[in-house]
Amino acid sequence: MDKHDKKTLVPKEYLLPFILITSLFFFWGLANNMTDTLLAAFKKIMSMTDFQTSWVQMAFYGAYFCLALPAAILIKKTTYKTGVIVGLSMFIIGALLFYPCSKTMVYGHFLFSLYILAGGLSVLETTCNPYIILMGPQETATRRLNLAQSFNPIGSVSGALLSKFFILSGLASYTAADRALMSADELATVQSEELNAVMGPYVGVAFILVIILLFIIIAKMPKASDGGSSLNLGATFKRLTANKKYLYGVITQFFYVGAQISIWSFTIRYTMNELSVNEHTASDIYILSLVLFISARFIFTWLMKYFRPTQLLAVAAVMAAICCFLTIVSHGYMGVISLAMVSFFMSLMFPTIYGLTITGLGEDTKIGGSGHIMAILGGAVIASLQGLASDSTGSINLSYAVPLLCFVVVVLYSIYVEKLSRKTES
Repeated sequence: MDKHDKKTLVPKEYLLPFILITSLFFFWGLANNMTDTLLAAFKKIMSMTDFQTSWVQMAFYGAYFCLALPAAILIKKTTYKTGVIVGLSMFIIGALLFYPCSKTMVYGHFLFSLYILAGGLSVLETTCNPYIILMGPQETATRRLNLAQSFNPIGSVSGALLSKFFILSGLASYTAADRALMSADELATVQSEELNAVMGPYVGVAFILVIILLFIIIAKMPKASDGGSSLNLGATFKRLTANKKYLYGVITQFFYVGAQISIWSFTIRYTMNELSVNEHTASDIYILSLVLFISARFIFTWLMKYFRPTQLLAVAAVMAAICCFLTIVSHGYMGVISLAMVSFFMSLMFPTIYGLTITGLGEDTKIGGSGHIMAILGGAVIASLQGLASDSTGSINLSYAVPLLCFVVVVLYSIYVEKLSRKTES
């Protein structure tokens, strides 16, 4: 491959497959951020604590952890296309299960449906991220993944808008105290209407995904390879764990995803507390955060033409930590704006950490990629810790110290990789 080819972001022969796979980034972004708003919804519908609602994230991101490695083995033994078909099918089934859940009105049933849905997303992310990495030169792999990931937050905004206008707007105005005074039948009637509002967007998205699944089934996709279908998990794990840049990267990804999910999971709660507004109005700040996230993703992708990914990662992580600190100590609009700005600086972190660690793994790419998807479990663990911090301190503001510490980990990793890169070049 000549020098010109090494600078190519997406070779012509991979353009259509790149577009098709990139479109899937939109849909799991949509599902992720519809789920984030469920914490506020279930808190009101079922009068729950912050910790109880955080089980939504535990079910969702727990599935990511459990399904990532099986997904990597699946695509190692078969093809990327098979992984996409399996992932989309699970996504559809999980979304359709929201209909019977809205009839049983049992919280645990919703958690099970989310687990199936998120399992499908885990398979999709395990499949699509390394596929994008392999659709062109290694020299542009991180930029290419950042470009594909740019469509993920567009899906996130779409999911937030669906939640705002179809889920949060469908919540009754009754407070937890009002609900406690209702008879069992009255409460069941109110909850049934609210859970129908929760169900609608998920079932609607499922029908759209069925159409996309049919297109994927009939489409011809390239068989990009990371070195063959032979699999020796023992040897693979040994190589990966001996690779400090990779190992530390997966650990960093755990903390980063934990920070991101924590920030977004409690944005509506924080805004309601600081501005004295309801869930529907507070969701505007959540949507603003996602818009900032999208804008920054394209900006940082462009900046990577001129600066090292590690340098941008370090600056972004420092700024995110500062904004997080301001969220803790500030009140009113200052605190809310600081919280929204955290999303701006978070935007490049997942794909950049992923790209820095996965590039050059060769035959270990698929299994190595699954490590990053398993690290998404951080979304469940860190969000639960923030929920506990909020409940124990009685302050949603102070609980943002949890994601702040996570950003410190990202700063340390970016410094480590930058030093490693300079040492390699010298």
